Amino acid sequence: MISKIGRQSIRLVSELGELAGFSAQASVALPKQRHIFEKLSRAIFEIGVRCVPITLIVGLFTGLVLGLQLYYVLAKFSSESLLGQAVALSIILEIGPVFTAIMIVGQAGSALSAEIGIQRNAEQIDALHTMQIDPIGFLVSPRLWAAIIAFPILTTFFDLIGIYGGYLTGVELLGVDPGAYWNRIFEAVSPQNIYNGLIKALAFGIITTLICAFQGYFTHIKADIPGARGVSQTTTRAVVYSSIAILMFDYLITSFQMAK
Repeated sequence: MISKIGRQSIRLVSELGELAGFSAQASVALPKQRHIFEKLSRAIFEIGVRCVPITLIVGLFTGLVLGLQLYYVLAKFSSESLLGQAVALSIILEIGPVFTAIMIVGQAGSALSAEIGIQRNAEQIDALHTMQIDPIGFLVSPRLWAAIIAFPILTTFFDLIGIYGGYLTGVELLGVDPGAYWNRIFEAVSPQNIYNGLIKALAFGIITTLICAFQGYFTHIKADIPGARGVSQTTTRAVVYSSIAILMFDYLITSFQMAK
């Protein structure tokens, strides 16, 4: 048992080191590429624009459910007027960044991992090496910088539509005073709260994009099964690892922000 734990620990540390080197290379490789604007625009469309509908839908229903649940909790203490504050802070600080990141990973992250994995199996990445083109800079760097741009914007969309969903439930359905709802939001939500939420979205974008790209790029090594089933396996791992990383870093970032 001890030797097995040791082997797994060494494997984990080794993989984290590989991911760190991969991340460093992807972070600095974009300026060396040709047609940067075209590649970045395409990546923003794939990661950002295509994820807008699912982000808005999930954000709306999250706000509706949150408004309903919090209303009945606050009603027990005769504090229904605090509904706007509770909904806004919950969404901006925690739910918005986390749910948005998970939705993007499920749609764009899985596609990114599968696409790069297929290119690896089809030897297209080896062909880029042969043509002296940096595969990480060509395939990963535009997606990484697109995620840095798209994640905070999509999180903002989620926050706004989620707060509006809480308004629909609390004000239109349950009869909370609309003035009290919005006034509590303006009084309670500070620029620092918004900043903290966007910092989380930025961190989630970097972490999840690198994990998904890393799993796809090394699918020939990481997968236990060759071929298409190996790509499926590494894509599944990318989504699972990214989701775990989102929750883990959410706790770490929140702890750091609360300690300040």
